[in-house]
Amino acid sequence: MTSDKRRELTLHIENIDMRPERATTCTSIGDLDSAGQSPHFSARTRGQVRGVIENRCLKIDVGEKVVAVLTSNAKATESDDRSLDVLLAAVRACRACELHLPLGPRPVVQAAASARILVVGQAPGLRVHHTGVPWDDPSGERLRGWMGVDKEVFYDASRIAIIPMGYCYPGRGAGGDLPPRRECAQLWLDKLLGRLPLIELTLLVGQYAQRHFLGSRRKQSLAETTYAWAEYAPQYIPLPHPSPRNTPWFQRHSGFEQQLLPELRARIAALLAR
Repeated sequence: MTSDKRRELTLHIENIDMRPERATTCTSIGDLDSAGQSPHFSARTRGQVRGVIENRCLKIDVGEKVVAVLTSNAKATESDDRSLDVLLAAVRACRACELHLPLGPRPVVQAAASARILVVGQAPGLRVHHTGVPWDDPSGERLRGWMGVDKEVFYDASRIAIIPMGYCYPGRGAGGDLPPRRECAQLWLDKLLGRLPLIELTLLVGQYAQRHFLGSRRKQSLAETTYAWAEYAPQYIPLPHPSPRNTPWFQRHSGFEQQLLPELRARIAALLAR
């Protein structure tokens, strides 16, 4: 262990899953002003973390896999932003699904380390593929109405991150757009989430996002999952996909807008005001 602006720390931490495939974001560990530059920690045993404090940030990893990040202040550090920028550049350059995409790859994501709200949808539609702007279509207009935000706020990456389950337009099938490609989440999702340490609310828009994030907690139908939103709050709020194709669903479930949307808007307004 060198002495150049670095010091060892052994810290007892509750409720951290140390399995390499899991990612967890934790809360403050106090004032780390005397720390140095790039954070790196190695996890030894559950409940015990030993490593180096640097740049007011503690990163816990198992081998090559980051399993937790703790920051000592409410603001994302400059190193967080730089790390995320590098990752976003890699995501946007990804060609893993190229042979399966009818219009070729064009990953569409939006994120900044300071964001407190995350929107997880399905995959870009045809219009979004052409513009490169997430939710730049009638579905997006309805979603922004549900959230109670305008375009200026919605496209402010420092406040709202937008990461769909699939990052490229998957093409069309008999019943509409094809499902999102699985490669995106497999290759990139955990890495992106690990660099968004301040997210407090994640909107799960549609069945694919709900299946991934809620797992066995998801109800038998999307309607049941949506009406049970309070079971997943405050971390998650499940929503139906706002596509015009789902207008019959909205007509059958008008109570959704009356019961959930006022709570959703209040929660979003409170987070944006901080």
